[in-house]
Amino acid sequence: MAVVLRKVWGSVLSRSGSGSNRSWPEFPDDHPPLGDLDTLPTDVFMQILQLLEPRCAARSSLVCKSWKALVSDNALWLHLLKSGKEPWDFLLFAETQLRYGPSLHFNHPSQLSFMNVYAQLATVPGSVIIDGGSGYCKYGWSKYASPSGRCATFLEFGNLESPMHARLRYFFSTIYSRMQVKASSQPIIVSLPICHTDDTEAARASRKQLREAIYSVLFDMNAPAVCAVDQAVLALYAARRTSGIVVNIGFHVTSIVPILRGKVMHDVGIEILGQGALRLTGFLRELMQQRSINFESLYTVRTIKEKLCYIAADYDAELRKNTQGSCEVAGEGWFTLSKERFQTGEILFQPHIGGVRTMGLHRAVALCMDHCLAAEVASDDTWFKTVVLAGGSACLPGLPERLEKELHKILSPSMSEGVKVMPPPFGADSAWYGAKIISNVSTFANAWCISKKQFRQRFRRNMAW
Repeated sequence: MAVVLRKVWGSVLSRSGSGSNRSWPEFPDDHPPLGDLDTLPTDVFMQILQLLEPRCAARSSLVCKSWKALVSDNALWLHLLKSGKEPWDFLLFAETQLRYGPSLHFNHPSQLSFMNVYAQLATVPGSVIIDGGSGYCKYGWSKYASPSGRCATFLEFGNLESPMHARLRYFFSTIYSRMQVKASSQPIIVSLPICHTDDTEAARASRKQLREAIYSVLFDMNAPAVCAVDQAVLALYAARRTSGIVVNIGFHVTSIVPILRGKVMHDVGIEILGQGALRLTGFLRELMQQRSINFESLYTVRTIKEKLCYIAADYDAELRKNTQGSCEVAGEGWFTLSKERFQTGEILFQPHIGGVRTMGLHRAVALCMDHCLAAEVASDDTWFKTVVLAGGSACLPGLPERLEKELHKILSPSMSEGVKVMPPPFGADSAWYGAKIISNVSTFANAWCISKKQFRQRFRRNMAW
């Protein structure tokens, strides 16, 4: 095998030269006999190509027409892509579903040249990802496996009395400083959270103004390109879906967002419930106070919630069980809870237990599904039957199973058929990973980003500072 590899490599070098140009030139029409390599079985040669560096494998197409046909085979490049740093299933999802940007024109994998995809990926720049969130922000590099830091969200960052433009500039400057990167050096992806208690025209106008303010501030800071995407859409992409309903349990509110082919269906209707992670934590605090359990701060209660709380499959049956559990909080010692463990999350389904006047989560999702069906925006009703959970409190154990169970109970048989509730694919960081998927698609710069010039052309006439 070593002798064959040396001969292959010698042939490639002699025909392609020693240059390192990233473009891959055409092959010559005529070539001298290759001796034993002419009789090399195709499957063996493909294995040899897989042992070469990708650029070297591409250059071997210069040797002869038959080699070019083999090198152009998607199977080879699929293998090389699978061997890369990024998870293969997410890369395949991105390249087949997201390569044309928010318009999401669909392509079958066989229509793609993965040789070209591999070449394009080499030119994709690293991006700064900022998942704004409604409670706290996660930021980091697109080339990293996870966020590198967390801070207060831009909605609650700095002096809240300052104008939004000044607050955003201070926020982004702080992120750049922490990441030790120049504002002008990297594209930036920002997720936009649901930050209102309704989905009225006024709320949408406010949201649009926030989006435009983010673009304006970043371009004033000389960002080379900006991509702003709804947080719910990013969470859906992290689950490798482009259509479905995202249930985002945010800091202040829970939003039920219908999304069709990457577009938030505002015309169908977003359901927003007036309780979120803060209310769950607050209710647990009340339950702990009733039992005279002492704690230092609300952060302590949140930590206990994350470690001990869960969603009961059957609330009444759970009340009759021994559900005692303990956890340790650094600097404060051990805490022991019993029924409080599942009572905390039960207010998602029975809000009146916590003194909240709103509909239960399962009823809000069912109502959203009814609106999706009535809207008739797609040829079938399967697009809204995938429900993806998002947000830190959506990570409570048992929530996907309970929500799916309750939906099957209240939906008609025809509606409930095929309904599937998925847990947050990457926990509280799902939206950040959705942005990471976008940032690593081979067409990211052209398909997803907006330049300063494009921003001025699209939005400047509507700006009113």
